[in-house]
Amino acid sequence: MIDFISQNLFFIVFFVVVISVLLIDLLLVGRNKHVISLKESIGLTILWMSLALGFYFFIRYYGDHIHRMTNIHELKAFVQVYSPHIVINTDNFEEALQIYRKGAAMDYLAGYFLEYSLSLDNIFVILMILTSFSVDPKNYKTVLFWGILGAIILRFIFIFVGSALVTRFEWLLYLFGVFLIYSGIKMYLDRNKEENIEVNKHPLVNFLSRHINIHPHYLNGHFWKRIDGKLFFTPLFVVLVMIEFTDLIFAFDSIPAIFSITRDPYIVFFSNIFAIIGLRSLFFLLSRIVEYFHFLKVGIAFLLCFVGFKLIFHHYLDDVGFTSLHSLMIILATLVISILASVIFPEKKQTA
Repeated sequence: MIDFISQNLFFIVFFVVVISVLLIDLLLVGRNKHVISLKESIGLTILWMSLALGFYFFIRYYGDHIHRMTNIHELKAFVQVYSPHIVINTDNFEEALQIYRKGAAMDYLAGYFLEYSLSLDNIFVILMILTSFSVDPKNYKTVLFWGILGAIILRFIFIFVGSALVTRFEWLLYLFGVFLIYSGIKMYLDRNKEENIEVNKHPLVNFLSRHINIHPHYLNGHFWKRIDGKLFFTPLFVVLVMIEFTDLIFAFDSIPAIFSITRDPYIVFFSNIFAIIGLRSLFFLLSRIVEYFHFLKVGIAFLLCFVGFKLIFHHYLDDVGFTSLHSLMIILATLVISILASVIFPEKKQTA
């Protein structure tokens, strides 16, 4: 047990800090329920993005501390398995560490922006769920907090299991690639379809109704409440389960996608967590302006196809020197072009 803690000390500390910050935000900063203003959402988005970008500099200068590599042999062995695209062409340990830190930091940054981009579609669906269930906007923050906390746990399981499988069965990368290309094409073809949720007919709602007692009304932001000795779950609990289920579905896209950047489970996890945490503040920001960025779905569909092809042709791309910096440039360019195209070519409102 002591050896496990010492070997994973950085990861454990990181996990505890993230959970602590979220709890402080919920229990202290956000103890008074209110509708998050546009100004507040912008401030929170900037704060979380700044923390995420700050973590890039930590990896850039201290990234080797994450894995506690102590010599050139451990470093090369690790890179060969988890980061084969990082070329260590020296036997000098200090020089090799500089190469690794720079490569790992760029992997993290590219992975972060990729996950952040793919999270945009998740925001659309979450907004649709909250609207369909007529959730009071003042309860959005609480629901999203517990939704994100559950997402962190789910991503933790997905990432480390996925990394172990990819390391053992590399052919899974090709399968992931095909799946992501299919997802991207499907998203593009379905981009103009009217999406809605029929609450009373949704399979998950029907399943929960058969197995637990659901109160017909919201009860002041509670997820459950005991009434006359009987435990009832509120519609807000059903909303939370649907958001968790939605994230589970999106994880099937986002986790394979980031393996196109790196197979290092720690870098994958860090980039995912910062993207997910930033998702809540980004939700409050985009929920007010999402209707103006109708080309974002096209951009996300392109990114899914891009990372899919990158997974399929990863050996060739490594040979020709395609790095995480190139991936980062393509991801950022796609986001910028999607936003600018939405502004320059606004969606025409249909007249009755």
